[in-house]
Amino acid sequence: MTTETILANATLVLPSGTLRGQLRMLDGRISDIAEGSNLPKGSIDCAGDLVMPGLIELHTDNLERHIEPRPKVDWPHAAAIIAHDAELASVGITTVFDALRVGSVVSNAKANYGEYARALADEILGLRAEGALRISHFLHLRAEVCSETLVEELDKFGPADRIGIVSLMDHTPGARQFRDLSKLKDYYIGKHGISDADWDAHVAAQLALKERNGAEHEAAAVAAARRYGAVLASHDDTEADHVTRSAEHGAHFAEFPTTLEAAQACREFGIKVMMGAPNLIRGGSHSGNVAAEDLAKADLLDIVSSDYVPSSLLSAALRLGDLWGDLARGIATVTAAPAEAAGLDSRGQLKTGARADVIRVARVGTAVTTRGVWVQGERAA
Repeated sequence: MTTETILANATLVLPSGTLRGQLRMLDGRISDIAEGSNLPKGSIDCAGDLVMPGLIELHTDNLERHIEPRPKVDWPHAAAIIAHDAELASVGITTVFDALRVGSVVSNAKANYGEYARALADEILGLRAEGALRISHFLHLRAEVCSETLVEELDKFGPADRIGIVSLMDHTPGARQFRDLSKLKDYYIGKHGISDADWDAHVAAQLALKERNGAEHEAAAVAAARRYGAVLASHDDTEADHVTRSAEHGAHFAEFPTTLEAAQACREFGIKVMMGAPNLIRGGSHSGNVAAEDLAKADLLDIVSSDYVPSSLLSAALRLGDLWGDLARGIATVTAAPAEAAGLDSRGQLKTGARADVIRVARVGTAVTTRGVWVQGERAA
């Protein structure tokens, strides 16, 4: 038997605005949307709470925190993946692209850059096949061009692996996100606890790697995205020239451009701009890069990612709605816009026939809480 779920007396966040009404879910789809505050028999009274599409997360490092809850602690992966999945569901994320790095440094054990993506992808996809996960999972391969093994690692994946995004990553010291080497040094030594001498050796080795492999690896990542049928993204564009190259490769969106110049260039090329929700919530970048709020005020922000704080995604979208005076537009940065960027036509909007990924949300003072999460019409949180 199929079960119909009716969310009634709700403030529905539709593509063009809000509507007091009801939404029906049946057989995994939104079957009807109607205006009014009446309560049909068997419906859930939302008492005016916001009802909106499930959030779509294109880039999150959250799984890493569950797998390595403390430095050098390798938590059992199945338990970590399930906990990660449950955390995302609890904050309204119904579709996630789990970000996995491909491209490693194997010649230097101190680099902390070993291969892991293929094995972890198998575990994620295996749990998905078993029905152990609450929300929809895709893969996002972060292709590190400044590495030794990128080509070999990319070759281990194929079109059947649910790879939705390949992003071009370049963490060469002194470039892009960490143009300021002093900030990169503080970050790297703080994260890995290495000495000054090891830091100097790391910088020299990475610069040599980029010189030797950068061009080949960049081309390989672009070709792999096409082979997988995945969307290509750029990462940490800093200069207009970076964006020009991204456009030549066919990038659909830019992850976390670091300057106003880069964001403006993205707009000129029709490349969507994605910024981090933590940047918006904190009021600025922890790396000293351009503030997400400044881009929002300049009409240069299209998509928001929770990056490393899952709960920040919904809060950031509501904050943007307040900033722009347009709730629907703010919510679109975490629903319709990422869906479009990733080529997901069936989700991201409340409309009849769409996939029934739906969340019920309440604002509590300056905070926000989810009061219900449905994935394909089934209660997930």
